[in-house]
Formats: sequence, C-alpha cells, structure tokens
Amino acid sequence: MTDPLGELSAAGVAVWLDDISRERLTEGGSHTALTKLRDESHVVGVTSNPTIFAGALGGSDDYDVQLHDLKVRGVSVDEAVRMLTTYDIRWACDVMRPVFDASDGVDGRVSIEVDPRLADQTEPTIAEARQLWWLVDRPNLFIKIPATLAGLPAITAALAEGISVNVTLIFSLERYRAVMDAWLTGLEQAKANGHDLSKIESVASFFVSRFDTEIDKRLEKIGAPDALALRGQAAVANARLAYGAHLEVVNGQRWAALKAAGARPQRPLWASTGTKNEAYPDTLYVEQLIAPNTVNTMPEKTMKAFADHGKVPGDTVTGGLQSAQMTLDALREVGVDYDDVVEFLERDGVAKFDASWKELLEGVQQKLEQA
Repeated sequence: MTDPLGELSAAGVAVWLDDISRERLTEGGSHTALTKLRDESHVVGVTSNPTIFAGALGGSDDYDVQLHDLKVRGVSVDEAVRMLTTYDIRWACDVMRPVFDASDGVDGRVSIEVDPRLADQTEPTIAEARQLWWLVDRPNLFIKIPATLAGLPAITAALAEGISVNVTLIFSLERYRAVMDAWLTGLEQAKANGHDLSKIESVASFFVSRFDTEIDKRLEKIGAPDALALRGQAAVANARLAYGAHLEVVNGQRWAALKAAGARPQRPLWASTGTKNEAYPDTLYVEQLIAPNTVNTMPEKTMKAFADHGKVPGDTVTGGLQSAQMTLDALREVGVDYDDVVEFLERDGVAKFDASWKELLEGVQQKLEQA
C-alpha cells in the first residue's frame, strides 16, 4: 500500500494539522483523535487560530465543566477565553511531546495565537506573547504573532527572550523578507542575552489559497483571455518565490554566524492549503509546494485527500523559481497590482481573525451565562 503522507514527510515536508478542539483531545480514550493522527498519519505539529477556537467552543459541550468552574470563580470573558484555549493547547503540547523529543525539538509543536485585536500594537503583543508562554508552559509551544508592521518588532522581542515564534499572516515577498530580518535580529539578541539558540524554533506562515482566491477574482474582472489563463497559478508562484527568498537567507553570512552558535533555521510554513475553488485539485497546495525543510499545515479534509490520492514527485519548488517569477510578471502585465493584493489580504486576514475572536468572546459569554 502507498503512504503519500509518509512520502511527503520523507521529502522534507513536516505534516501539521490545522485544527484543534477539546473533542480531538478526549475522543477515543487513551488513543485520542489527535494521538491517532500523530501515530498513523505522520502528523508532527498542530496549529490553531481564533476561527478554529470559535468553531470548537461553539459546537461542543466538552467545555461545559471548565466553563462552570470559570463562572463560579467570576472571571472575565477575556480571561475565560484565555483559560479555555491555553488548556487545549497545553494538552495538545503534551500529546505531541513524543514527536518533540524524537525530533530534538524541531517538530511536535503546537501554536497558539495572540489576541488578534492587538495586531497593530507592538507592546501589548509582546506582553500577550509572554503571558501565553508562561500560561502554557511547554517547551514545544509556538506563539503566533502576525507579520504586521507592528508585529515585526514583537517577533524580534519574543525571540530575544527565548520564546519560539510562529509568524503568521504573511502574504507578500517584501514582508516575508522583513520577517526573516526580524527573526535574525531576535536570534542575535537572544544570543547576546545568553539564551541557548538551539532551544528557540521559528516558522514563517505564508498563506496560500487566499492569494489565489483574491487574484482569481481580479483576473475574472479583467476578463481578457490572457488574464483568465493565469487563474490558479499565483499562489503557488508566490510561495515558491518565498522559498527562494528563504534559501537566500539561509545561505548568507548572517545566518552562518547564528548557525555556528547553535541556531535552527526558520522553516517556511504553507498555511491555508485547503483549496477554496472546487475546480482545482484538492491536493494542489500540497503537491505543488514540496521542498526540504518546510511545513504544510492542512485542514483534516485536505490531509485525508492527500493520504488517499496525493502524489510526491520530489521537490516541486526549487526548480520552478524562474517560472514562478514569470507568473508574477505576467500578472502585472495583465493589470493585477501585486502590492494592492497583499495589502488587502493582510488587512482582510487581520479583520477576519478579529471577527472570529469577537465571535469566540460572545460564544463564551453566552455559555458562561448558561453554565
């Protein structure tokens, strides 16, 4: 029997699950749903975000006992959300700890996001990152910090304190380069602060399917045959060029000095890899983004699809850098404004997570009242 997810892992792509819920942590007794994915589907990491938590708490009674206790204690809604979410993340960290230990701390990671309402505030983001790091108190935790302009110095500050960071909501190549600069600066400061660099991990989450969704919309509005012919190509091209930028940094002198001091590379992570257009193959953003030392965080639907019929032809990224640049050039020629697209996607991404966070707060408020 074939094992596409195993082949993907062997090709250097870490398979992560883009979902978490209390149900995944309890269903199945000692062999929970998350444990099963870890042991049988090569899952070596877990990501969460406000939308995932809003869905998990809104559609489950698994949180009722904890909600009752939080109500008895009279905590605020914000604090209740923090307690509920960090409990799940801490538990997931413990489930993934064997992977963390076996990979010498590279994988077995679980991510939790700072309050998205802080996306444009540096100091509160740093404070929230510290608070989540203390609360979860697990070495295999990632704190997710958005790659907004205000988030960049927060990324540096967190890394400088020895906090492992998952940089999220990256859309543009220019911003990705700024993220890598913030990461390198953070490690340099961590070294100066006396931290063991081998204990500090980081990934950079480059969003994929949302890029195609927005650009396809603009191509269809243009309507010309040469524009329509470019549909479904932008996201993969953008991600491949991001990998090229990553290679430039890890082959540079600045990284070489940090590597010599024990630092680990910041891996590119492909996020939002479930296809949103049914006309595209359901494994598109997995098969077309296979490269060494990367992470693909998938919704379970995409993971199952790849396990069923995914193909691993080898590295599908590094040989396509020139054609990727040609694709972005062609998009500009037909009238797609790349800078406008990435600026919109960042604003929209922050707004969507902010809305999900408010939905989460409202849902917890209702459940506290009913507890």
